[in-house]
Amino acid sequence: MFKILIIEDDCEIREELKLLLQNSGYEANVLSDFENVDQKIFEQQAHLILLDVNLPTQNGYEICSKIRRKSNVPIIFVTSQNSAMDELNGRMRGADDYVEKPYNIPILLARIQNLLKRAYPQEEKSAISYKGLTLELLKSAIFYQENQIELTKTELKIMYYLFTHPENIVAREEIIDYLWDNGVYADDNSLSVNITRLREKLKQFGFENFIETKRGQGYKI
Repeated sequence: MFKILIIEDDCEIREELKLLLQNSGYEANVLSDFENVDQKIFEQQAHLILLDVNLPTQNGYEICSKIRRKSNVPIIFVTSQNSAMDELNGRMRGADDYVEKPYNIPILLARIQNLLKRAYPQEEKSAISYKGLTLELLKSAIFYQENQIELTKTELKIMYYLFTHPENIVAREEIIDYLWDNGVYADDNSLSVNITRLREKLKQFGFENFIETKRGQGYKI
């Protein structure tokens, strides 16, 4: 799953972008503290950065220049600075794209997707397979041979987390934290309900114990 870092000081826009990206199948993180922002950016190790121009400690153009001295990570300016000179300045600093606010959601998502495809041609992965099952992230479904079962948003995220930690015991608290971080309400009871539903769906493929319960520890596939 691609990881996108949002650098935006407007809390409402920041959270809107985060939810939009999470619902589109990305891992989205935000910077809300702009002290030592350069160091925090490199610690994130994001696949792509969405960067505003007007920020509290230094402007986005300066940040973009500093990133380019050390990294080729794709950068898209998302800003209300909308003159031709603003865009030229951003591109001269090393930005890959420039999107004006208020942004058109489908266009922004298309530009993100296209830029990721160009930057990571070998890493783009919309499907994960394990033990004969294939999890299709973009279709929110699981496949076995020619058969398909649709998953809810929460079920998809649980399966994704388990598929990316095969053979490992994953604690319940770890899954709940992951769901919360990705914009899904989760508590101990809702996790149990969703695991039960997933097991019932997997039984349709003949997988009786694909998700194992490790008492007192968590789950394992």
